[in-house]
Amino acid sequence: MAESGEGNWTYADYLNLHRLLDLQGEERKINSDEMHFIIVHQTFELWFKQVIRELSEVRDILSQVPVPEDQIPRAVDHLGRTTEIFRLMANQWTVLETLTPQGFLAFRDGLGSASGFESFQMREFEFLLGLENEDRIGGVDPLDSFRRISDNEINNAILERLEMVAGMPSLYDSVMSWIERTPIMGSTYGGEDDVGIVNQYVSDHLAAHRKLCEEAAERSSGWGAGDSNKAAERMMASHEGAVSFLMPEGTVDRARAGLLFIESYRELPLLTWPRKLIDALVELEESMVKWRHAHARMVERIMGRRIGTGGSSGVDYLDSTSQYRIFKDLWGIRTVLVKPQRRPSLQNAEFYGYSSNS
Repeated sequence: MAESGEGNWTYADYLNLHRLLDLQGEERKINSDEMHFIIVHQTFELWFKQVIRELSEVRDILSQVPVPEDQIPRAVDHLGRTTEIFRLMANQWTVLETLTPQGFLAFRDGLGSASGFESFQMREFEFLLGLENEDRIGGVDPLDSFRRISDNEINNAILERLEMVAGMPSLYDSVMSWIERTPIMGSTYGGEDDVGIVNQYVSDHLAAHRKLCEEAAERSSGWGAGDSNKAAERMMASHEGAVSFLMPEGTVDRARAGLLFIESYRELPLLTWPRKLIDALVELEESMVKWRHAHARMVERIMGRRIGTGGSSGVDYLDSTSQYRIFKDLWGIRTVLVKPQRRPSLQNAEFYGYSSNS
């Protein structure tokens, strides 16, 4: 390969094409279907590498205390790129769907017990995002499968890296810690009167939420919705859900209160980039859910409901993974919002306006 000096690269040297194009196993006399299968999955792994880089940078930005405001747009950009990668990968399954069931069966036995579950990069970005073991199917610890194969230097290094990433604060941790410090009604996190101001804000919001639920129950009784008592019960159950969300165990969760404030007063200049970042996280998780769903449909189309190569339930397992949620609070907050006309009156509005440094 050419030396690394500027201007000495050829296209093939810069991209390591000679090595890259020698990694598809042609020495094993594979047919075009199997090469197709290998290339698609190798491409996924290349994108996983980029996903890990992008998410790591976002996590590192949001782990700072305080987070420099001028770095929030960069974090949003990293999240936006990651979302587009998952959208691209969701569409990539359609390329694999050109493989017929018979075409796949012709080489399936050659895969042995190899399974996508053994993708250590996928496990890494799941740890990095903050997917907890208790939220996985059956509460399984994905590291167990890597511990079983840690029989050489390479596999040992993979296991050590995964254990390190799993033990670090996740992107979810960094996001919620950052949101927790959101100024609410002009009160800053840890300020002298912060607890009282935040509690009053949540109390006012919940009062408005309760009133809206009561009004909705009253309206539904006039729509021929059946037993008005049952309608009222459903509405009050919705309100109790809002109370439990914002005040788990009877105490205000400041991170959720901060999230509520950002979502409720989205038009405030100071909250422009925070809400963009929250939107970017929701959009990212949505794109991941769609990618997992597309994976399941591809597998069902090609191999039906056979047992997976790694011994999993195949399509049923993949469908279950599409239920994974990491940023649950960012989704859940939408359920407890009230319309703008009923939200608590904004206090210290000037705190959230433009400044000479904006």
